[in-house]
Amino acid sequence: MRYRIALLLASAATLLAVPTRAAPASAPVVTVPDATWEKLAGCEADGDWHANTGNGYFGGLQIWPPTWREAGGLLLATRPDLATRRQQIQVAQEILRRQGWQAWAGCARDLGLLR
Repeated sequence: MRYRIALLLASAATLLAVPTRAAPASAPVVTVPDATWEKLAGCEADGDWHANTGNGYFGGLQIWPPTWREAGGLLLATRPDLATRRQQIQVAQEILRRQGWQAWAGCARDLGLLR
């Protein structure tokens, strides 16, 4: 009996330690061609995937560090400019899923991705 109570308490403590929150409404997954990401990087950072211009945004897609973190980028690199092109695109896909092209409003509008 003592073992059961200890196991039950341990299980309850584990459940309480795991943060729970409602999953965001799932947007459809859209696969964006590499050519589109290249055009966006060309507009955002003159195609420099390792851009660090001091403006607070980093990498080819000029991602703000809090956005990078929220989209899972820290699993790949501490900042976008320190990640590979492929890693930046991977995180950008998640940003796109969460925010849409509005995340890159000016360039997305210029490229006809945002109306």
